[in-house]
Order: sequence, then structure tokens, then C-alpha cells
Amino acid sequence: MSHLSLLVYALFVLVSFHANRRVTADFTPQEEEQIERFQLYLRIRTAHPDPDYAAAAAFLLAEARSIGLRAVALKFVPGKPVILLSWPGSDTSLPSILLNSHIDSVPAEPSRWLHPPFAAVRDAAGRIFARGAQDDKCIAVQYLEALRKLKDSGFTPLRSIHVSLVPDEEIGGADGAAKFSASEQFVELNVGFCSGRGASIAHRRV
Repeated sequence: MSHLSLLVYALFVLVSFHANRRVTADFTPQEEEQIERFQLYLRIRTAHPDPDYAAAAAFLLAEARSIGLRAVALKFVPGKPVILLSWPGSDTSLPSILLNSHIDSVPAEPSRWLHPPFAAVRDAAGRIFARGAQDDKCIAVQYLEALRKLKDSGFTPLRSIHVSLVPDEEIGGADGAAKFSASEQFVELNVGFCSGRGASIAHRRV
């Protein structure tokens, strides 16, 4: 297995680990901290028609910097930052890995919720109720926690790893992913592998 394949596999194992655990399981103190960070992100109102991108950006930048990642807010459109996080590899000449997720979520109708949609209530069964929890703030947090774990383990990537967190995905992405992918900053990343948004769902009723 190539180094790139091994690294991508390791990231996805780390990303999917908690999604597949039984909700009734006891969590370690470290895992409780991870859940609390997820809840903090969920409490930021990023639902349309008025997503609070400034608060979301501040949270994501602070979390990334606490891990030791390079973190910048690219401002192609006023008020709609694209957050770019980077972990330089030991050989920056190689094509890099880009992990993408979006910041915004669809509107919430509080009257149709069991709990306030931005309270991030966690019930006795371990379920968290919040707009954007599955689509798709969980992905951004999973990226961050996977990278945190890799850094804590002493791992050094051969290739650079980047995370892009974009606005306006739910309304077409013209001011987010489209602007970013057409930019010089994107070209400079020399992306060789990109993983877009995707979510782990342990149980779904149809």
C-alpha cells in the first residue's frame, strides 16, 4: 500500500471511529472533550438565510491553531470566508491531500424540533440534537479531531494535508467552493487527492 493510500485510510478510520460506536457506551475524558467541542460548533448559528460565518470562522481558526495547523481565512467575497487549514508534509513537492467540508446549513424550524435547533442538547442515549449536526458540521470536527490525534501520536505526513471549510454550499457554492477552486491559492496547494463532504450514518430509517 502506498504512503498516500495508507494516510488516507488512517484518516478515514479516525474520522469514522466515533460514528460507529454504540451511543450507550461510556466515553473517556478525552472523548467527552471532543464531544463538547462538537457541541460548541453546533451552537454557532450557521443556518440560512443568515449564517454567522464570522463566529464559525473564529471557532474553526482557533481550534486549528490549538492543534498546530496553519490556519487562514480567505476572503474572496466579503462576509463569506473560506477557511484553509494546512499541515505541511515532509516533502512539500509531492501532490497534497485536500479534505473539504462546508460551514453552512439549511434553515431550521424550531417548532418542528424536540429541542432548540442551536442548543446542541445531548440526551441520555448520547444523541445530539442540532441543525447541521449531520450535514455537515460533524465532518469538520472529525477532520480536526483526526488530525489532532495524528499530531499527538508524533506522526509526520510525507505529503501536505489541507482542510478547506467553505461557505454557501447549501445555496449552490458560487461564493464558496467555486471561488476557492478558481483561485491561485487553490492552484498553489497542488492537490493530488481530494475528499469532499460525506457523513457516516450508523442507523437510518427510510
